[in-house]
Amino acid sequence: MKASPELAALMNKAIASEIQASMQYLWQHILWSGIDGHSTKDQFKELSDEERGHAEEIADRLYYLSGIPQKGLKASMAPVEIGDDLAARLELDKEAEQTAIDLYNQIIELCIEEDDKTTEWLFREILSDEEKHHDIITTLLEER
Repeated sequence: MKASPELAALMNKAIASEIQASMQYLWQHILWSGIDGHSTKDQFKELSDEERGHAEEIADRLYYLSGIPQKGLKASMAPVEIGDDLAARLELDKEAEQTAIDLYNQIIELCIEEDDKTTEWLFREILSDEEKHHDIITTLLEER
């Protein structure tokens, strides 16, 4: 099985998104400050690790499907946004998670159209994680 050009492009976009999210959460973990930061720094580290793992899973699947990373992968990555304080960081994270959720739903629909059940399953698993991340971020925002 070979990925369609459209699916390969979306998978490359997903890889870039996961790498960006991993770096964003990593910096939020490293740059924590104050009591609020102390209470969330470990959560940011865990989210960073999960996002990096997603990037690797997607890249493995893309490679299997004979896809290759885009030559301009760096150019397709969104900038890492850290925010000036915890509330700003969480708002940025909430938006990023929603963007990922929307992208993964789009990929799942394309997988259904192309009858690619394995890639569909992979993205359903990752989508579930992203929805959990969104819930964590939303809960942290509500607790502020």
